[in-house]
Order: sequence, then structure tokens, then C-alpha cells
Amino acid sequence: MLELRELVKRYHVGAGDPIRAVDGVSIVIAPGEILALYGPSGSGKTTLLELIATLQRPDEGSVLLDGRDVSALSAKEQDHFRLHELGMVGGVQSLIPGARAIENAALKLLLVNRKRAMASVQPLLERLGLGERLHHRTDQLSMGERQRVVIARALSTNPRLVLADEPTGSLDTQNSRDVLALLRGVCREREMTLLLATHDPNAAAFADRVVELRDGRIEPYRPDADLASQPNEHSDEVEPSTQL
Repeated sequence: MLELRELVKRYHVGAGDPIRAVDGVSIVIAPGEILALYGPSGSGKTTLLELIATLQRPDEGSVLLDGRDVSALSAKEQDHFRLHELGMVGGVQSLIPGARAIENAALKLLLVNRKRAMASVQPLLERLGLGERLHHRTDQLSMGERQRVVIARALSTNPRLVLADEPTGSLDTQNSRDVLALLRGVCREREMTLLLATHDPNAAAFADRVVELRDGRIEPYRPDADLASQPNEHSDEVEPSTQL
């Protein structure tokens, strides 16, 4: 279980009062739950994810994973946490130019000295619809395919917790839906907890639950009215297209 307790992060800009990028956030996320953190740009979503990932230390509060305060770990322990227990899904810019899809996806496994790293990640790439693209270089892949390689890398170590920061921000609508469906499907199969940060109500609809972050505070979820009235078409039983 992931529990955030009264997290606060301040930034000092000039001589004025500090900006509270994260302002007393408390959330409990159950094991295996998919939670969407919805909010506009500048609402504090990325800062909150970085606090959970131990990339920043909170000024106040704690980040508890199964009762352990990961924000209080030593630097070495936090490195181990990020490498073994955490999966981070970002943008495609994290891919190594010129490397093959399977090499990019196996990067975390190589860092943990996993034997046969590329062979280990291949079934995951195949599950994500990249079985015929394993040996294509990054520049030979579509944007949707690149994003799925990023997902494969994040999930390759079977982490307990997955953080996804606007994972479909550079994709069109159909690719976004397919990539999110695949990400959700693999997390469910492997019983991983997923926290998805997004400014898109359509992406938030893939989650079990949605909370809204505005000005660093958790508020009631208020999606745009025109999108809120649309039915949720993203059933787990619908198999997404793999031709991205």
C-alpha cells in the first residue's frame, strides 16, 4: 500500500514567500489500484511524483510504501528502491537514440545485472505488441511504439509501484487510448499499483479512481463538463490495437 501523509514541498523564488508546490497532500492507494492524479500544468503533479520516487525530499510529511518511509531512506537505499521496486513511465525522450527496441527496454535489467536481460524483457515487449519490432532502432519506431518501449523498461523489473507522468502527452488520441489500455492491462496482470498523472480526462478515465490536484492541494475531481458526460469506453475486455 502507498500512503502519502501531509506531504509539503516548498520552492523559494526571489525574495517573496515560498511557493508550496505540494501543499499538505494525503492519499492512500491500495495494492494493485490504478489511481489517476488529474490536474492542469503547474498544479504540482510532477513534483508530487518526484517526492514519491525519492528524487526530491519533502519539507514535511512522509511517503510510506507498505509502512516503510521511503523518503527517510539513505541515498543508497533510495537508489535501490528506484531500481528494483519502482517503475517510472515518462516520455520517449528517455530512449537511447540508435539502440534497438529490446536494448532500450532491457536497460534497467542490465543495471541490476540480470543475466539474459534482453531475453527476460522480450515476453513483455511481445505482450505490448512489439514482437516484430524488437530489433528496430528508435528512429524506426512510431511514437506509439516508442512509448510502449518506455513502458516495457519501467515494468521490466516487476516493480510494486509504477508512476506514469503524462505518458501519452506526445501521442494522438487513438495511440493514447491504446497505450493506456496496454499499460493498465499489464499492471493488472502483474498486480502492480499504478499512479497516473495526467491533465487529460480521457486518460483519467482508465483509472479505478481519480483525485484532482490544483495549486498543490487535493480537491474534488471536476473534469471538463463536455468530457464528463461521455461514457467510459475503456473496458478491460477491449483489446487495444497494436498497430501504433
